[in-house]
Amino acid sequence: MDDVRAVMDAARCQRAALFGVSEGGPMSLLFAAAYPELARSLILYGGYARHPTLAGELLKQNIELIDRAWGTGEFFAKSFLPSKASDEAFRRVLGRRERQAASPTAAIAILQMNSEIDARHILPTIRVPTLVLHRVGDPRVTVDTGRYLATQIAGAKYVELPGTDHLPLDITRPHRRRD
Repeated sequence: MDDVRAVMDAARCQRAALFGVSEGGPMSLLFAAAYPELARSLILYGGYARHPTLAGELLKQNIELIDRAWGTGEFFAKSFLPSKASDEAFRRVLGRRERQAASPTAAIAILQMNSEIDARHILPTIRVPTLVLHRVGDPRVTVDTGRYLATQIAGAKYVELPGTDHLPLDITRPHRRRD
C-alpha cells in the first residue's frame, strides 16, 4: 500500500483506478478501504480476500509440486494456465520464466505468505465502485471466491468470464514498449 501511495505521490496522481490481479487483490482491497479518497475505483481479476486453495492438504500439495517440478513449467501451467498445460513448447518457456522469477525456496515462501492473507474483514468497508472479474473454470482461485467478493462489497458488479486460465494475459509472449 505504501508503494502505491509513493508512486501516486511521485506522479502527482490524486486518484487512481486500482487493478488487483490474484494476490494483488487483497492489497488493492486494503488500499481502497484505507484510502477511499485516493481510489477512484477497484477492479479485481481472479482476486480474493482469503485464498481458497492454499490451505491444509492443498497447500501441502502445492509445496510438493514446487519442490519437485519448479523450473519445468509444470507448476505454473497446471496452476495458472491449464488451457496450455499440454503444450510442451509453452511449458519450456514457462519453466524458464519460473527459474528467472524465483528459486524454489522463494516460490514456496511466497506461496506460504499468500496462504496467510485474510482481508475478509475489510470487505464491508469498501466504498468505491468495484468490478469483480472471474473466470468460471479458474483452478487457482475458484469462481466461488469471486462471487463471494461481489456479495461482500456493497454495490460491486460481478462479471463471470469463460475459460480456465487464472492469468488475464499470456506471460510467455514478449511485450514491446510503445515509445
